[in-house]
Amino acid sequence: MNILIILAIVVFAIIVLAAAIRIVNEYERGVVFRLGRYVGVRGPGLIFLIPFIERMVKVDLRVVTMDVPRQECITLDTVTVKVDAVVYFRVVRPEDAILNVEQYIRATSLLSQTTLRNVVGQSELEDLLAHRDKINERLQSLIDEGTEPWGIKVTMVEVRDVELPESMQRAMAAQAEAERERRAKIVHADGEYQAAEKLAEAAKVIASEPAALQLRYLQTLTTISTERTNTVVFPLPIDLLKPWLNK
Repeated sequence: MNILIILAIVVFAIIVLAAAIRIVNEYERGVVFRLGRYVGVRGPGLIFLIPFIERMVKVDLRVVTMDVPRQECITLDTVTVKVDAVVYFRVVRPEDAILNVEQYIRATSLLSQTTLRNVVGQSELEDLLAHRDKINERLQSLIDEGTEPWGIKVTMVEVRDVELPESMQRAMAAQAEAERERRAKIVHADGEYQAAEKLAEAAKVIASEPAALQLRYLQTLTTISTERTNTVVFPLPIDLLKPWLNK
């Protein structure tokens, strides 16, 4: 009989110790409630609780990487796009994350989805594609402002992918091709203009120095003599015929 009592006391002591001792890791904090009333945050390390009177909820303080599901949005210039993002956040006040919101991770996810749709709806497609860093900063600011009462700090938001309709992709490809052709024509026209300027300057030099025309004529003959053709055409400058024409 005494042995049974001793065993019962030992079992009861083990249960009490199991209910009283908790271990909190370095990256965690324990939010303690006493008879349902918040009494403080404890940890890290070995934590002693009053058995059956106090209970503890652990909160992870590490950065959480959360994917924002792809959202179908309409931009400010009425283009339908599908956008997804990733949000990085962490708990900075464990008591607020437990007392002020239920399931803070789910609440942050829903807030991020709503904010992403709102920001994309207030932005033009060009800004969404070319100035994504500004969109990311705005998202981070708005989401962090919304989660601040929950004790959550949003450290970074990144828009990962912007999916455009096929018709818009074809239109943008055609626009890009037309822009490349325009630039190529401008470069070609600029080259022709510079070549014309050089030719005009050369013509002025030749016109001012008759000997230069003779040298150019001889150089042309030298070039023709190196070609292996059956027919040779000798260019005859008009200036050489002027004396005869005058007579």
